[in-house]
Amino acid sequence: MKKVLITEFMEQDSVDKISENFEVIYDTNLHADPDALSSLISDTDAVIVRNKTQLTEALLTEAKNLSFVGRLGVGLDNIDTDFCSRNNIFVQPATGMNADSVAEYVITCSLSLLKNIPIAHTGTSSGQWPRTSIESRELGGKTLGLLGFGVIGKKVCRLAQVFGAKVITYDPFVPQSDATDHNVSLVEQEKLFSLSDVISIHLPLTNETKDLINANSFNLMKRKPIIINSSRGSIVNEYDLLRAYSGNLINGFALDVYSSEPVKEDFYKEISNSMNCILTPHTSGVTTESNVRVSQFIAEKTISFLEN
Repeated sequence: MKKVLITEFMEQDSVDKISENFEVIYDTNLHADPDALSSLISDTDAVIVRNKTQLTEALLTEAKNLSFVGRLGVGLDNIDTDFCSRNNIFVQPATGMNADSVAEYVITCSLSLLKNIPIAHTGTSSGQWPRTSIESRELGGKTLGLLGFGVIGKKVCRLAQVFGAKVITYDPFVPQSDATDHNVSLVEQEKLFSLSDVISIHLPLTNETKDLINANSFNLMKRKPIIINSSRGSIVNEYDLLRAYSGNLINGFALDVYSSEPVKEDFYKEISNSMNCILTPHTSGVTTESNVRVSQFIAEKTISFLEN
């Protein structure tokens, strides 16, 4: 019987579905136990992970029978995809399955930060009454700049347009016809920086996108935008972001992802209650509903792959 190793949380119904056909080892602590993981993966046919399990070349070399990697999410930077490609190991992300969750997160943060709700909450809950001192703005009529226009970017676009926002995007892989179909303007990266009131990032982490948003980028942002990153932490230079906020180059920011997770102490110590910001622990794509969709999708793909 073929063997499936699941190293992080997966909905139990989906685990049970795989167990009907294959031997399953399900241990959500394996990602933190390299020795146990190395031992168990040696005769595994398929492994299912989230983002904590590091499938490095050294570990994958131990997996002599491995032919399938299921990713309960979309980012692949914890998986050595080059090694997988060279060794005929198929990698299956759950593309699109958490897109609704992330899109809702982006719109929620856009609305909250445009209205300065974090600052209003801090002031009101501390006994102040900052009714006349806080500027509140609407999303309608603003320009939302999307760095990346894939599945999630398109869902954010549709939601933002309901509020009356104008949407522009930078994505060198998107044809003009695709942008036209969504009533979106394709622009160069520098133009997006200069025209946007809100900038939301929807890019993979690559050598080209690492530190893409840096001090030079912030200096190009003419409208003091809101910055939202729900993609990959290292795309934004977090310390340049803090300097941009303190230097009044941006009006606020929301981070769901970080260059180091959990967040480093020297970063979060720079955050104060007086800042117009939202920090969340990499949960923008994690909802009750998306967990079910992601788990069901990867379970189906795993079963289909191993049965053929």
